[in-house]
Amino acid sequence: MIPISKPIIPKNAKKKLLECLKSGWISGAGPIVVSFEREFARFVGTKYAVSCTSGTTALHLALAALGIGPGDEVIVPTFTMISTILPVIYVGATPVLVDSEADTGNIDVSLIESKITKKTKAVMPVHLYGHPVDMEPLLKLVEKNRLAIIEDAAEAHGAQYQLKKVGSIGDLGCFSFYANKIVTSGEGGMVTTNDKRLAEKLKSLRNLARTPKKHFYHQEVGFNYRLSSLQAALGLASLEEVTTILKQKRHIASLYRKLLSLLPHVILPVEKNYASSVFWHYAIVIKKTSPKSRNQLAEMLAKKDVETRTFHIPMHIQPALVNLGLFKGERYPNAEFLSKNGLLLPSGPNISDRQIATVCSLIQKFMS
Repeated sequence: MIPISKPIIPKNAKKKLLECLKSGWISGAGPIVVSFEREFARFVGTKYAVSCTSGTTALHLALAALGIGPGDEVIVPTFTMISTILPVIYVGATPVLVDSEADTGNIDVSLIESKITKKTKAVMPVHLYGHPVDMEPLLKLVEKNRLAIIEDAAEAHGAQYQLKKVGSIGDLGCFSFYANKIVTSGEGGMVTTNDKRLAEKLKSLRNLARTPKKHFYHQEVGFNYRLSSLQAALGLASLEEVTTILKQKRHIASLYRKLLSLLPHVILPVEKNYASSVFWHYAIVIKKTSPKSRNQLAEMLAKKDVETRTFHIPMHIQPALVNLGLFKGERYPNAEFLSKNGLLLPSGPNISDRQIATVCSLIQKFMS
């Protein structure tokens, strides 16, 4: 079996977890959590990082810290995971969708301005599959309209836009530490920012919004979103290996490109001149002209014990959201095409060159 992405257990994981247990700090308080936040902020290039329980709760905290709520609108890509959209609904705001770029799958920044209204409070770009969104025109647009940027960098740890790491470009950056992410704590998340006021707000909200000098006194509604010290210990061990993993991700992408570049019906992932992608998953797209469909390719690979994943299903056709009365009659052709024809190939950091060669050989024979 060649898995889509097998989690890596860091070399120092056992050591750091034992240190955590011996210290007695296993809750969401203590020095280990603080160390993980400090080191992750240094990695991203921000002044502050605030840990939490998942990438989804990171986005929820970011929206809440900005005071976004009922009556507000947040612009988001339709082509993303539902975790991007749900926090907008949690705070009572309205998600407003934008189509994708045809080549990267990222939000098409050129289409955002037409979606801005007096109710718009923020834009939430998603750095999809590890490739950064084109941030420079977006920064100009939000400055002109006095909007916030919340970067969803869950899939893009270490990716760079014009030599600046994602998660350090907008007002807030949100990360996931799920098991298949480049930096992992099994489960968990982080919000990064350079704004001290926002950082303090995030810390308060994730800890039930407790009043500092009066322990069980609460002046606003907060959340129980604390990352445990055990998770932070695993995250620290994972962060120690991030440079090696990022190099391996680019090696995997390079090898896939070399072996699949001559297939006429397969579109390979791009890397724009402003970007350094981390190729979180190697994402191919089958052309409309192909005699073999994406689903047929996935079924063949499954029979050969090669695990794959289809692309995200766009938000405007998600039953859970449509049933709420959202996005009625909306169509987004690029997102729909990518969702129907895209396939994620095995690309975990521990995949071997031989396994990649096997996957590519199967694809070559089938598609030709």
